[in-house]
Amino acid sequence: MTEVQEKVSGWGERWPAPAKLNLMLRITGRRSDGYHLLQTVFQIIDLCDWISFYPAEDGRVFLRDPIPGVPEQEDLTVRAANLLKQYTGCRLGVCIDVEKNLPMGGGLGGGSSDAATTLLVLNKLWNLKLPLDKLMELGLRLGADVPVFVYGYTAWGEGVGEELQSITLAEQWVVVIKPDCHVNTRQIFLAEELTRDSKPITMRDFIAGDWKNDCLPVVSNLYKSVGEAVDALSQYAEARLTGTGACVFAQFDSEESAREAFSALSPNWSVYLAQGLNRSPLYEKLEQGSV
Repeated sequence: MTEVQEKVSGWGERWPAPAKLNLMLRITGRRSDGYHLLQTVFQIIDLCDWISFYPAEDGRVFLRDPIPGVPEQEDLTVRAANLLKQYTGCRLGVCIDVEKNLPMGGGLGGGSSDAATTLLVLNKLWNLKLPLDKLMELGLRLGADVPVFVYGYTAWGEGVGEELQSITLAEQWVVVIKPDCHVNTRQIFLAEELTRDSKPITMRDFIAGDWKNDCLPVVSNLYKSVGEAVDALSQYAEARLTGTGACVFAQFDSEESAREAFSALSPNWSVYLAQGLNRSPLYEKLEQGSV
């Protein structure tokens, strides 16, 4: 495939895999298979990994630069591509190049977003023509957060997070702190002290300020640096945990106030400055006509 063909078709281009925040998280029950039932609000933010795809003539799926210590076939982008091949019978191959910017184990959904971008873009590049609901269904096989990234909108989520309803929120500036720890999500959901019977709320309750995250007390107890990050960020705005963490975040009404907090916290913490989005930047690029 020539360089011109790659440019026209979308092969070799950089595709965004944005992060998300859980603006609240309530555990309302537990299924017989162990999965927790929840209510949450997902908001896309403009921090992104970037993924490029290159045709592989031999039909293999592989990474250009495998992550040290992570078996290549366990990487979520490789698993997503192989799942597409298995489901559709596609015999094409791909070399996947991931520019990793989002922290692992932070609750920002980086691996899930990478998988969703792989599903959506390869669906186009391989001309598979699977509908969105099927891609979301396949995404759920890879992880509970993958469907919201395939969906691509800020959303109210229920079930295990796969029952989604798009909502429109203010696209506020956010400051995110990544404490120096990697939270084990399984450990948090297995913790005896985790609240599992929160009363469900309505969207109106959330908009009125009911932003509780049931995981925060457990995570703060097990990972002291998370509690310290909450305390540090709380000096500038109300700090919250995203998902099971480790990242904590705060929303700001202006870019100026967010930048002030970011600058003040940067010397002592790993800090990110971002803006909330109601629509994934991946969909903006998919609609530019490059594929």
